[in-house]
Amino acid sequence: MELGGFVRYPLVWPHIHQLLAALCLVAAVYKLTTVLLKRKAVVQSLEAFPGPPGHLLFGNVLEFKQDGTDLFKSIKWGKRYPYAFPLWFGPTTCILNIHHPDYVKTILSSTGNGLLVSKGQKWFRHRRLLTPGFHYDVLKPYVKLMSESAKTMLDKWERYAKTNETFELFEHISLMTLDSILKCAFSCSSNCQTEGGTNAYIKAIYELSNLINFRMRTFPYHSDLIFHLSPHGFRYRRACKVAHSHTYKVIKKRKEALKEATELSRSQTKRYLDFLDILLFARDEQQQGLSDEDLRAEVDTFMFEGHDTTASGLSFILYCLACHPEHQKLCRDEVCEALQGKDTMEWEDLNKIPYTTMCIKESLRLYPPVPGISRQITKPITFFDGRTLPAGSVIGVSVFGIHRNSTVWENPDVSHKEFTMNITELVIGKCKC
Repeated sequence: MELGGFVRYPLVWPHIHQLLAALCLVAAVYKLTTVLLKRKAVVQSLEAFPGPPGHLLFGNVLEFKQDGTDLFKSIKWGKRYPYAFPLWFGPTTCILNIHHPDYVKTILSSTGNGLLVSKGQKWFRHRRLLTPGFHYDVLKPYVKLMSESAKTMLDKWERYAKTNETFELFEHISLMTLDSILKCAFSCSSNCQTEGGTNAYIKAIYELSNLINFRMRTFPYHSDLIFHLSPHGFRYRRACKVAHSHTYKVIKKRKEALKEATELSRSQTKRYLDFLDILLFARDEQQQGLSDEDLRAEVDTFMFEGHDTTASGLSFILYCLACHPEHQKLCRDEVCEALQGKDTMEWEDLNKIPYTTMCIKESLRLYPPVPGISRQITKPITFFDGRTLPAGSVIGVSVFGIHRNSTVWENPDVSHKEFTMNITELVIGKCKC
């Protein structure tokens, strides 16, 4: 139909809207069907493992209040469901939570990117290449470097001791352990303990830890696309960029320092062989070293794991001793006797503080720096009681749960009396595992 020289065509937009609506409906039905089928398969794979009931959409996430009691909730469930129980983090995401050493033995004797997350042959290759970095002879020179970092921290505390000003202990210890790992593993002297403001790397690590935890508890964020497009995904990538930038700077600085070195012996003219030396010079049977990506992954792993977990462990050790001043005094007296007037602990002095060592171990039992680890199994697993899991299942090992399992420990929870009894158990080996 012509109108004023223009051709008028029938309006087709309503039909396009209907088509788009139909496509969206089909996509939604397809997605829902996929989710339901996947959930059914997961439920069937875990039917031998009863556990706490959960919401169809949110699973058990709503029961974790993020108020400091979540780990103890798992302990409570562990008493009801021996050895292991499933925890749901959405309609299809489920982790079998293990809280007994007999089950853990089966997992750790099997194979599951850094040594922290590598798979299969890659894990074996990297472990073989990096094993020399963990020999006692390599560790001995680190004691002096750690003492230097600790002294810097204690000098700062001395100033606080002369005032009524309070401070966050964990922050100071994190800077000290980061300073230590940089010196010991990467021969990198930093001013992170004395420079003003919050350390950007440590801040990025805190944010990454929080965001990973938040993503696990938020069902829509299980989708890579949704998380990537979300504000939290943006913060995650920004924090990753800061952490990786810090790692690249450390590696670049060392490569420049070793630019003229052509063999390992040139590096051994130093006082000690550090972890980064071993990474850079490591070669397999085909004389192939680590790729740049592998190198960064391993440095990332050891930079993070080497300072953050150590800082957490040290903070809780000091917390436990503060809660038990009688044990704190015994430890102080023992350390003073071992030092014999010196202001620095040396390698040979470490075997002179058995009581302090027992207190450290008991604190690590009560408050493990890594309360849990996980693994996705690549082949079916059968546990000692006959229950099985298919390949592809995700297993979480609750270190916190094992350390407070009443079938393993006679006094699993902390009190003044039990702290003493548990230290005694460490001496005489009364642990029922």
